[in-house]
Amino acid sequence: MLNELQVLKNTVSDQLPRHVGLIPDGNRRWARNHNVDIKIGHITGYKTLKDIIYSFFDAGIKYLTVYALSLENAIKRSKTELAYIYKIIIKAIDKIMSEDIVVEEQVRFRILGRLDLLPPEVKAKVDEMHEFTKNFNKNFVNILIMYDGQAEIADAVKKILKDDVDPEKVNRKVIKQYLYTKDTPEVDFIIRTGMEDGARISGFLLWDASYAEFKFRNEYWPEYSANLLVSDLKEYINRNRRKGG
Repeated sequence: MLNELQVLKNTVSDQLPRHVGLIPDGNRRWARNHNVDIKIGHITGYKTLKDIIYSFFDAGIKYLTVYALSLENAIKRSKTELAYIYKIIIKAIDKIMSEDIVVEEQVRFRILGRLDLLPPEVKAKVDEMHEFTKNFNKNFVNILIMYDGQAEIADAVKKILKDDVDPEKVNRKVIKQYLYTKDTPEVDFIIRTGMEDGARISGFLLWDASYAEFKFRNEYWPEYSANLLVSDLKEYINRNRRKGG
């Protein structure tokens, strides 16, 4: 499968998305279907992400944004489940900082969202990762935690007001510079798993997704694979992106 990804990179790189968004939904439902604890669903979902995340770079995709924990989910989850998710986040960050590929591929990792809502030990680990990868500039991964697209826009407006920006000078470019994603281009392609009952993006990158293409899959996130990624990228290539034209 690595070869197929590299073939795409070498033959149709100009047609591939520059920035892909992932909404990895379905860990809990996968666990229920397999009659295992919800925690197993979360850790299996983490392993799926860990196994596939660098495949995007094999295909030449430079920017990846993953919706890991929404504000809504953080409110709805039990304290026990949320504590387990935080343990996975800490484990994932430790793994990122220990992998040679992160340095070799110059991958800058950032956690975006209302990070002040995180427990102190998680926030400290996030800060450690930000410091570790802050000078890497070849590939970029954003992990959205304590995130909501409307909250992101609201926070941007608050900062604009605080900076006393002239209302006549407020435009799309100005607003973009106040978003969490100010250093990331608009998203080209959004893939969501676990969509067996409709098609939603649940507040994912609302500002940056204005002209994104969407792929909704019935498969739960723990079932996603490099094979499905290749299939999704090929479908994207065959779409006619008019972007309002």
